[in-house]
Amino acid sequence: MYQNISVMIIQQIARHTVEIINDLFQHTVKEESLTISRTRDEFEGDFTLVTFPLSKIAGKSPQDIANILGEALLLRMPELLSYNVIKGFLNLSLNDSFWTSFFTEAYSIKQFGYSEVNENHAPVLIEYSSPNTNKPLHLGHIRNNLLGWSISRILEANGNKVYRVNLVNDRGIHICKSMLAWQKSGLSETPESTGMKGDHLVGKYYVIFDQMHKAEIQKLVDGGMKSEEAAKKTPLILEAQDMLRKWEAGDSEVRDLWQMMNSWVYAGFDDTYKRMGVSFHKIYHESQTYLLGKSLVEEGLEKNVLQKKDDGSVWIDLTDEGLDEKLLLRADGTSVYITQDLGTAQLRHNDFDAAKMIYVVGNEQIYHFDVLKKILAKMDKSWASGIFHLSYGMVELPEGKMKSREGTVVDADELMEEMVNTAKQKTEELGKIDGFDEETAKNLYEMIGMSALKYFILKVDPKKTMLFNPQESIDFNGHTGPFIQYTYARIRSILRKGGYVDFSACKHPMELFPKEKELLRWIYEFPQAVNEASDTYSPAVVANYVYDLARVFNQFYHEINILRETDEICREFRIGLSALCGRIICDAMDLLGIEVPEKM
Repeated sequence: MYQNISVMIIQQIARHTVEIINDLFQHTVKEESLTISRTRDEFEGDFTLVTFPLSKIAGKSPQDIANILGEALLLRMPELLSYNVIKGFLNLSLNDSFWTSFFTEAYSIKQFGYSEVNENHAPVLIEYSSPNTNKPLHLGHIRNNLLGWSISRILEANGNKVYRVNLVNDRGIHICKSMLAWQKSGLSETPESTGMKGDHLVGKYYVIFDQMHKAEIQKLVDGGMKSEEAAKKTPLILEAQDMLRKWEAGDSEVRDLWQMMNSWVYAGFDDTYKRMGVSFHKIYHESQTYLLGKSLVEEGLEKNVLQKKDDGSVWIDLTDEGLDEKLLLRADGTSVYITQDLGTAQLRHNDFDAAKMIYVVGNEQIYHFDVLKKILAKMDKSWASGIFHLSYGMVELPEGKMKSREGTVVDADELMEEMVNTAKQKTEELGKIDGFDEETAKNLYEMIGMSALKYFILKVDPKKTMLFNPQESIDFNGHTGPFIQYTYARIRSILRKGGYVDFSACKHPMELFPKEKELLRWIYEFPQAVNEASDTYSPAVVANYVYDLARVFNQFYHEINILRETDEICREFRIGLSALCGRIICDAMDLLGIEVPEKM
C-alpha cells in the first residue's frame, strides 16, 4: 500500500507528539493511543489531534495542551503551515508543497492505495453464494454474492492471496421435494420444452410441492390430527424422506433424476452469475462433502467428543460452551447441514491450507457457525480458529419478507432485468445517450442498471438489515451508483477535451485553491478506506468513500475553472488532478464490482 505521504504524515504527527509530551512533561505515551483523523469539513485544517486524553498527563486544560502542541509541532514539522484550536481539538493545516508533492507521487503509482499480493503468506478463502438447487437465486442471494465478491477484491487490494469458493447445496430433503413434485406432475417438462431457465423451472416445482403438501396437511387436520403432527406425516413428505434415503443409498433412478434436474439449475445459475459479475475459483457440492462429514462424525465418536443415542442418532453436547446439544446424524443415518459443513471445512483446509476461512452467510446462521467452530475445535482441528462467519442482515422489501416456498421471493434475474429497464427509461428521459448507437446505448443501460443495484446494496453496512427500493437506487443526483458513474464520465470528457498532458513533467501552481486542497485531502484517504474496509469486511466503507470523493469532485468542477483556465500551469495541474480523481473512482468502483462508462 502507498504510505509515503498519506499514512506517514499521520505517523509523523504522532511520533512528534509523543516526543513533545516526553520532553515537556516527562511522561511517556504510546503513538497508537493518540487519535488523529481528517479534520471535519466545517473546520479549518487537514488533520485533527484530539488532546482531551493528554490533558491529565500534562496537568493542563485540553485547550492549553493543544496550543502548546501546535506551537511545538510547527517548529518540528516543515510540512505544517498553521494550526488552530477548538476546545480540545488541535486542527493542523499542511502547506501547499506537501499537497503538490503528494499529487506527484500518487499520480506516479499505477494503483494508488493498493498493496502487492504477498505470495509467501497463507491465502484467505472466502465462501459466498451457497445456493440450493431447488430454486433460482433471489434478492437475498444478490446481497450475499455482491458482498462476497467485493470483500474478496478488497482483501486482494490489501495484499492477500484470495480464493473465492461456492458451496452448492445440491442434496437433502428440499431437493427431493422439487424432484418428487416434477415426477408426480407427469408433464416431463424441461427448460427446452418450456422456454424457462432451468433454475426457474425447478423452483416452480418446489412451490408446487409446498402447495400439494399444504393440501395434504389440511386433509389430516380435517380428520382430527394436530397441524404440527400432520406436517410430518403427510404421504408426500414421507415419500420425499424415502426418496432422500434412496438417494443416499445410491438408487440409480433417483440419482439420474437428481443429476438431470441439477444440471438444469447449474446452467441457470451460470447465466445469473455472469450477469451479476461474480465468479469462483472452485465450486464445492454438498453431495461430494457429506460423506467426509460422516467420516468426521465417526472420528468424533472414537474420540468420545460425540455421543450416539439409543435410537442411533449422533449428537454433541455443547452445554459446557454455553450452547446446547446438537444433532449431527439422524437416527436413520442421514446427515444434516452441520455434517456436510464439517466435511466441507476439512476438504477446504486440505485444498488450500488457508490462514482464514470466511463464510459469507446471513445472520440467522450465527448459532450454526458457532457450533461448527466449536465442534472442530473439540476434535483438535487447529485450523478451526481461522473460521470466521461474516454475518449480514437480511434484505427486506416495502412489502415485507420473502418466502421461497410460497413463491413470493424477488427473483434475481427478474430484478436485474427490471433495474436495466429502469436505467434505460431514466437515461432516455434525461437525454444522456445523445449520439449513442444502439449497441453502445444497450451496454450503457446494463452498466447503469447493475451499478444502481450493486451500489445501493453495498453502501449499507453488511451487519444492518436493509430495505431495498429499486426506484431510489437510480438517481443521477443522489447517493447512488449512477451519480458516481456520471462523475467518472464527466472526468473522462474533461480529459478528452483537455488533450494529452505529461503530468509527471508538469509544474505545480504556487498556491492551491481551497477546493483543490479539499479534493487532494479526499484522494489521500483512499488507502485508509481500502484498509478499513478490509479490516471490517465492509464494502460500505469504500462505497461511501467513493461517493464523497465524487461529490467533492463535482464541487471542485463547478467552482474552479479547469479547461477554461488561462494559466497553463494551473490548467494542466487541474486536468491532472481530475485524472487522478477519475482513476481512484474507477479503482474504488472496481472493488465494488461496478463498471464505469467512458461516456454518459
